[in-house]
Amino acid sequence: MRRALRYRPRLPPPAQTPPSSSLPWYAAPPQPPSHSPPTAEADPLIVAASEVALTLPVHPAPLPATAPAPLLRLLPDFTSAHFLTLLRSNPLSLPPLPLLSLFRLLLTASPPGLFRHTPSSFLSMSHHLFLHRLPDHARQLLRLLASRLGRSSSPRLLPLLLPAASPSDPAPLVAELAAAYAYEGLLSDACSLVVLALRQGTRLPAPMCSGLMSRLPTTPEAYAFYLQLLDAGMPPEVRQFNVLMRDFVRLGELASARKVFDEMRKRGVHPTVVSFNTLISGMCRARDLDGVNGMYRGMAEAGVTPDVYTYGTLIKGLCGTERLEDATKMFDEMRDRGVNPNAVVFTTLIDAHCKEGNVQVGMDFYRDMRARGVMPDLVAYNALVNGLCRVRNLKAAECIIEEMRKAGLKPDKVTYTTLIDGCCKDGKLDMAMDIKQKMADEEVALDEVTYTALISGLSKAGKPVDAERVLVEMTEAGLEPDNTTYTMVIDASCRKGDVKTGFKLLKEMQNKGRKPGVVTYNVIMSGLCKLGQMKNADMLLHAMLNIGVSPDDITYNILLDGQCKHGKVTDPEELKSAKGMVSDFGVYTSLINELVKKKPAKSYHDR
Repeated sequence: MRRALRYRPRLPPPAQTPPSSSLPWYAAPPQPPSHSPPTAEADPLIVAASEVALTLPVHPAPLPATAPAPLLRLLPDFTSAHFLTLLRSNPLSLPPLPLLSLFRLLLTASPPGLFRHTPSSFLSMSHHLFLHRLPDHARQLLRLLASRLGRSSSPRLLPLLLPAASPSDPAPLVAELAAAYAYEGLLSDACSLVVLALRQGTRLPAPMCSGLMSRLPTTPEAYAFYLQLLDAGMPPEVRQFNVLMRDFVRLGELASARKVFDEMRKRGVHPTVVSFNTLISGMCRARDLDGVNGMYRGMAEAGVTPDVYTYGTLIKGLCGTERLEDATKMFDEMRDRGVNPNAVVFTTLIDAHCKEGNVQVGMDFYRDMRARGVMPDLVAYNALVNGLCRVRNLKAAECIIEEMRKAGLKPDKVTYTTLIDGCCKDGKLDMAMDIKQKMADEEVALDEVTYTALISGLSKAGKPVDAERVLVEMTEAGLEPDNTTYTMVIDASCRKGDVKTGFKLLKEMQNKGRKPGVVTYNVIMSGLCKLGQMKNADMLLHAMLNIGVSPDDITYNILLDGQCKHGKVTDPEELKSAKGMVSDFGVYTSLINELVKKKPAKSYHDR
């Protein structure tokens, strides 16, 4: 080995290359000269380079920072063309990792001007690594190549790729290079490479192309790229058309989804039930029932049989437009055609009828569901509980919850919140509080909706102290009451004559950065006027104006009513007749000053 390394042949390089400074690093290597040694006798330079490779550390050991002396002695006679010959002939049958070490050392540690890798050497080394099942190392080289070449490089790289890859199947290397471009953020080059390869007759796998499409930032770009692929020779696939339609439907672009559908048929691809279902689903969301009917008829014309998803989507669309009778007819047609309804179909009908107040019809669907062996899920049970609570049938709602437990399902916060809301509206506050405690015992977290339902029920029942206690509990649980929730408690307190608590909660709202609206001020104003505190009511009115909250006609009607009952006016009846006629602060003050018994005080705007 040592004798071979000492030998420094002065043969002309395999390619008559000009000086390194005259060609860019990515220039294609020239063809070997005609006087190359016979294949039966290995080039001494290639053998010497192979022996150097055997001495190098392999991954994951680090490479030396500088080229070792034996390698330096081979340079500059050893060129990228020699490296390609080494990969092809491999006279010492080197494993791939020593060859990779030699490649990397030549890349990073060669003195300037002595050696330069070309795209061909990158591609050939990567292909060699893929063949030996070292994809991670190969991909690193391809990503480095893509980043060095930069944008708009794929057209000049493809002619170099085909000789470097397997002549019988260059598709894997094309796919990997396209992925490397995409990884480096060069999506346009990745797409160009794939389209050009298809035009040259390379058969690329559909999953690779669909994966590249999924990387494109928008669905219109993905669709435009897919049309390019088809025009370049890729066989059309119904699955990819369905994916594009689905993505357009999710964006709400039904017209674009319909164009994809038409393009699919134009290219001789027969739509499947998934194709029709996708468009029907989008049309139902858009409430385009005419389009739905046309698509449903089109299924029959195309010989496509509707499935349970088709009927489920149609029934949901009809229920969403409150056409429950048509939805029931579609359900009957579904069964007549031998399509068994699933839990989603039954739940859709149960929920729609319960929300319309047809709880008995909802219960009939529930019984039919159980009789057919279709197990209701939590959504179906919650829909029934909600419907029964709406018609104040709390006992039946509790029975449904009991059936839910027997079926192995645990009530969730939606179940309990619905029941609490029903109890509060029915005036059964003790029962509502018991359910709240049951939620805590079962470790079911209360949310804003649950707390608001309790606060609303307690406030309407005239229990401001209990309502405030639940409000405090809500904030301690880390939940933030909104303005409406605060206003309910303030109103309940003021109705009981506790205006002080109303002002305390108003200040709490302001301290939390909330901006109470005119409704909140009106309930406090009403409380002050009922207590006859007209001076404080006038001060509150001025405070509203100072912070930019505009009083409305309800504000002035409250004040006028208070002035009639507790103010110093000469003619209360005339003041009563003005209710509903006062539109702003100036009109209000003028009216009061005119009717007050004593000398009018200066108005707010005169100060």
